[in-house]
Amino acid sequence: MADDERDGVRLTSLDQPLGDGLDVTKGDLVDHLDAFSERIVPLLAGRPLTIKRVRPGSAPFMQKNVSKGAPDWVRTVTVWSEAARREVHQVLCDDRRTLLWLANQRAVEFHVPNFRVGEHEPTGLVLDLDPPEGTDFDVVVRTAHLVRQALEDAGLAGAVKTSGAKGLHVVVPVRGAPFEDVAAATRALAARTERLDPELATTAYIKEDRGGKVFVDSTRAGQSTIVAAYSPRIRRGLPVSAPVSWDSVDQARPGAVTVTTARRVLGDDDPWAAALPAPQELPADVVAEGHTIPIARVQAMHEGRRRARAKRESDGG
Repeated sequence: MADDERDGVRLTSLDQPLGDGLDVTKGDLVDHLDAFSERIVPLLAGRPLTIKRVRPGSAPFMQKNVSKGAPDWVRTVTVWSEAARREVHQVLCDDRRTLLWLANQRAVEFHVPNFRVGEHEPTGLVLDLDPPEGTDFDVVVRTAHLVRQALEDAGLAGAVKTSGAKGLHVVVPVRGAPFEDVAAATRALAARTERLDPELATTAYIKEDRGGKVFVDSTRAGQSTIVAAYSPRIRRGLPVSAPVSWDSVDQARPGAVTVTTARRVLGDDDPWAAALPAPQELPADVVAEGHTIPIARVQAMHEGRRRARAKRESDGG
């Protein structure tokens, strides 16, 4: 069927290709998001949403500002965008109807921050494990086990999911800490992971400094976002960011679950909700250690300027 209507939302061109080189239809995307709406909406609700959309014949693009002509029932929140240097009106996807409306706009990826509008503390921290190019995924899995060990050593617990792209995400629900302390704790846990096996894992933000190791990214804090569990990714076949248990993480692969297989593979349960531990208080020693570690992006910016200056001086000499 080319068109349909669900929850009062008119859905169009469902039998058409979703985008160039994706090998799925728009209907495949809509059906996946609808089937998982009861599981994905709670992960999006109350959080300023960043989406990544596709259009046939065009490159995929990120979008924060709500589309013009959005129905009046689509809730938004006004947020200051540092990148755009202006206020933007981001969607709050609080219900199935909004999710379907976004799907009809070919919104494929759903990225959310670790906070909800109106709350003054983060809901969690994230360690994003990014493998070097051309390596087997097993190195990411081994690094995930290091993260789990670092968490256990600190008295914390987390859940793991594929990013749907190249790596793994370890998510740690937290409570009772301000943004700067959660960001600091993320840096400390990344550093502790690196210390467990510095031949495998690195916290080096500058890519050429990573030496072929798995990057333990501690920068998904503050206003930064993470792709939500069950969200598709813009890759051939539309792989899904899929929960995996710690017992089965050794068999995890980032493209193993797609929009056309997710219902069969994941069933009707909510493995992500089941895997997430209750929010935890951050240990004081972890927070204190993190405050001694420079913010990766800031440190990389200064280092980049230093290297550029040294190169200019060298070339001039």
